[in-house]
Amino acid sequence: MKDIFDLSGKVAVVTGSTKGIGRAIAAQMVYRGASVVISSRKVDACEQVAGEINQQVGAGRGTAIPIACHIGYKEQLQALVAQTKAQLGAVDILVCNAAVNPFYGSMQDIPDTAFDKILDSNIKSNHWLCQMVIPDMVANKDGVIIIVSSIGGVLGSGDLGTYSISKAADMQLARNIAVEFGPDNIRANAIAPGLVRTDFARALWEDPDNLKKRTDHTSLRRIGDPDEIAGAAVMLASDAGNFLTGQTLIIDGGR
Repeated sequence: MKDIFDLSGKVAVVTGSTKGIGRAIAAQMVYRGASVVISSRKVDACEQVAGEINQQVGAGRGTAIPIACHIGYKEQLQALVAQTKAQLGAVDILVCNAAVNPFYGSMQDIPDTAFDKILDSNIKSNHWLCQMVIPDMVANKDGVIIIVSSIGGVLGSGDLGTYSISKAADMQLARNIAVEFGPDNIRANAIAPGLVRTDFARALWEDPDNLKKRTDHTSLRRIGDPDEIAGAAVMLASDAGNFLTGQTLIIDGGR
């Protein structure tokens, strides 16, 4: 039987992949045979994580390589794609995972600078990166785009309002790409994690009272782990997800 989760021979770029969900996705894709670019702002972190993943996965599978990139700068995104093509070939799988949230509180109080930074980093940078990789995907008549959104994109929020707006927009970005480039065999989907045990979400789960409040209405009565999101990304990137596009997978333990 064919392994429909196999990613051998595929080239993947995962932004924000030196920690948390991004790192878990990158590691699982390497384990399934892909060549994966580890990318975040700091080159030393990229090099360290790429080395750790290669050591953990071992020989005979995929490989991880480091390419640093700050998603807020278009020229750095262009360099990320160009260096990936030079070292590995055209991008088959793009995972837009990197995101920011510099403000926590009422939307009445958010400064314009923070509002702009959230929309630029969480929406515009993903749009740019998709624009950069789609031409090769069209030429190859094959490609996968995965945007890591959030459950915040489908729920109202009293303290993460602008972040939630950006994550709702990411879902629409995936839908638009799915419709426009589906005839070219390009699949685009979003993943909307619930609360996951990452440094990014530490403020939401580190406080025991807040954690209890958030898990009391979750079917599984717990928060998630990064690998539980990575499994869905592997499915979407592989032949197992070949007929799935334009969707948002909510992975939140049943909230």
